[in-house]
This record gives sequence, C-alpha cells and structure tokens, in this order.
Amino acid sequence: MLESEEKKRVIIPLAFVQELKKASSIAAPMAVVSILQYLLQVVSIIMVGHLGELSLSGVAIATSLTNVTGFSLLSGMAGGLETLCGQAYGAEQFQKLGTYAYTAIISLILVCPPVCVLWIFMDKILILLGQDPTISLEACKYSMWLIPALFGGAVLKPLTRYLQSQSLTLPMLFSSIVILSFHIPACWILVYKLKLGSHGAAIAFGSSTWLNVILLSSFAIYSSACEKTRVPFSKDVLLGISEFYRLAIPSAVMVCLTISTLHFTVAYGFGAAASTRISNELGAGNPQAARAAVWATMFLSITEGIIVSVTLFFCRYVLGYAYSNEKQVVNYIAVMAPLICLSILMDSLQAVLSGVARGSGWQHIGAYVNLGAFYLVGLPVGAVLGFVLHLRGKGLWIGIIAGSIVQSTLLSLITGFTNWKKQADKARERIFERKSSVNSQSDRIDREAT
Repeated sequence: MLESEEKKRVIIPLAFVQELKKASSIAAPMAVVSILQYLLQVVSIIMVGHLGELSLSGVAIATSLTNVTGFSLLSGMAGGLETLCGQAYGAEQFQKLGTYAYTAIISLILVCPPVCVLWIFMDKILILLGQDPTISLEACKYSMWLIPALFGGAVLKPLTRYLQSQSLTLPMLFSSIVILSFHIPACWILVYKLKLGSHGAAIAFGSSTWLNVILLSSFAIYSSACEKTRVPFSKDVLLGISEFYRLAIPSAVMVCLTISTLHFTVAYGFGAAASTRISNELGAGNPQAARAAVWATMFLSITEGIIVSVTLFFCRYVLGYAYSNEKQVVNYIAVMAPLICLSILMDSLQAVLSGVARGSGWQHIGAYVNLGAFYLVGLPVGAVLGFVLHLRGKGLWIGIIAGSIVQSTLLSLITGFTNWKKQADKARERIFERKSSVNSQSDRIDREAT
C-alpha cells in the first residue's frame, strides 16, 4: 500500500513535467507566430502614425473596428477547428482534418461579404456615433483597402488551425518571420517612397496576408508532414458546414469580446497549446492527460504574464514613443500602464481557459460567460466610470478589466468542476458519430443521383 502511494507521488510530478514540455513545445512557437502576425498591424500603425495625428487616429480606429468586426471574427470562428481537428487528430481520424479545413475556408469566405458592406459604410456609422467626420472618413478609406486582407484571412485562419492541430508549429514560425521581413520594407516603400500614405499600409498588409497564405498552402500541399491529413475536395466538405458553424459562432463570440492588446497574441499562443493538447488527448480518450495539460499551460501562461507586466510597468515612460512623438500621447500611455499590466495578467489567465473551452468543445458555455462578463459587467462599469464619473479612457479600461475578472473567475470554476472522463467520451462520440452520419448522407446522395 505504501509503495503504491509512493509511486503515485512520483508519477504525478513526472506527468506534470512531461506535459509542461509538450505544452511548451507548442506554446512557444505559437506565441511567437501570434506576435509576428500581429506585428504586421503594429508596423502599419507605426508607419502611418508618423504621418500625423489625423492618419494615426483614423488608422487606429479602423484597426480596432476591423479587428473586432472582421479579423477577430474570422479568428474566433476558425476556433471551431481547434475542437474538430484537434479531437480528430487525437482519435487518429487523420483525413477528417483536411475535410474540416476545406469546410472552414468556405464557411469563413461566406462571412466576408457582409463584413465588407459594414466596412464600406464605416464612416457613416462612426459619424452617427459622434466621431469626427474627418477621422471617420480616414478610417473608412483604410478599412476599404483592407478588404483583400479580409478574404486572405478567411483562408489563412483555417490553415493555421489545421497545422496547429497537428503540432506543426515550426512551418508557421518560419513563414511568419519571412512575412514580417517582407512587410516592413514593403510598408515603408508604399507609405513613404510611393507617397500612398495610409492606403499603402493597408495594401502592404493585404499583400503580406496573401503571401502567408501561399507559403502555408504550399507546405500543406507538398509536405510529407501533411500526407496523412491531406485529402481532395469532396462533397463531405459541404455537408460539414452546418456543424462547423455550430462550433464557430460561439467561438467567435468568445474571441471578439477579448482581443484588445498586443500581449493577447502571446497569451493566445498558450491558449492554442492548451486547445491542441486537450483536444488531442480527449480525442485519444486520455482524460487525465487532458487535465494535466490544463495545469501545465496555466502555469506557463501566468508566469509569462507576470514577467511581461512587470517589464512593461518599468518601461511605461518610453513605450509611447514607438507610436508617436506627441508628448500628450506618450504621457497618457504612461498613466494607463498600470491598468494595462493588470489587463495583461487577466489576458494570460483567460486565454488558456478559453483554449480549454475550444479544445473541449464547450464554446457555447464560453460564449455565454463572455457575453455575461462583458455586457452585464464590463460594459456598464466602463460606461459609468468613463462617461458618468468622467474618467474617460481610464474608466473604459477599468470596465474591460472588470469584465475580464468576472470572465476568468467563471471559466476557472467551470474548468475546475469539469468531468474530464465525460469530456473524453463526448469527444470520441463527436468524431465517430459524425463519421457515421456523413457516410449515411453520402450514401443517400449517391442513391438519389443514380
């Protein structure tokens, strides 16, 4: 009996260390990939910011709105693949990954046209909301030039999840380095040398997005690493669209309500690691390994969040100069730094918890939590502090933090009470029942055709 207990005490720490290594091998490159991809937008803002306050204001507003209504929407919807592809890979249903990826690409492309309409009329919407007409027009022009990048994102986001589910992170890392190396000089030439201003920054961003699509598509098509999961286009792709939307829409709600800062791209890397490891282990029927993945990724993410927030706090007086030479902008960023540091810690925690939700397949619960946290708590708190008590931007940010605290608390409780054995059973039912369903639908279509 004593020997058995002694073995358990040894096995548990060893399992945690092993899972820590596995999660780190995914989280580290995914965090770098997320940073490099987000830096494309940061570089564009920095380039345009030195053209003047009008350009900076217009592009900053356009970037925020196009992220929430477009790029983050696509990224969130592609999160449905983290459940489907991750669990299919864990269950060794390799060919399903290619089918799911095709389905996601078609589904996301269908979302793009209505988003484009919104971007085209962005100036009128902003003016109705009380924004300055000149800034609104500048934001609208920049948004319209980003439309090609939106369609590129509809292909790129599923490709990224397709590779991520197989832990093929290094190709994404290399391609992201190449893209950023291309984007910086391209943006500089278009903005300053060809005198295209903010339009040039948008064109550079769109070109970089499509170049990334070409690089990752080439890898997926020709690499032997994707041989098991590479499939030809078939009618099964169309049959899976409704199922994809069922997971994609709540996943999009989760992401669109939480992406706000550059640091979240780092935290998202840990969330991606959590999603990949948990979905793989649940698909393989290993609930205890899935539980270990939760703790390992949370440990990594919180540690990183503390390091980054402390560093940012001590650099708060010089950070603003990267974006503008205006003293007012620099000083305001310094004042906001403590709130940003707290937001970073909350981002680190909730990113992993959201990854747990995507990997487990309970995006709908995460969506309800996010809606409640931000619309019932964060938004009212921010509105009262920002507009009633006249704290302005600081008050709005406190509202965001309040929503994040509620969100992280609720997701932590849900994760803590999760029955991982039950989740593993559900994952395998989802994979194998859908296989039977798709086969029966295909047989019915074939009979009707003959």
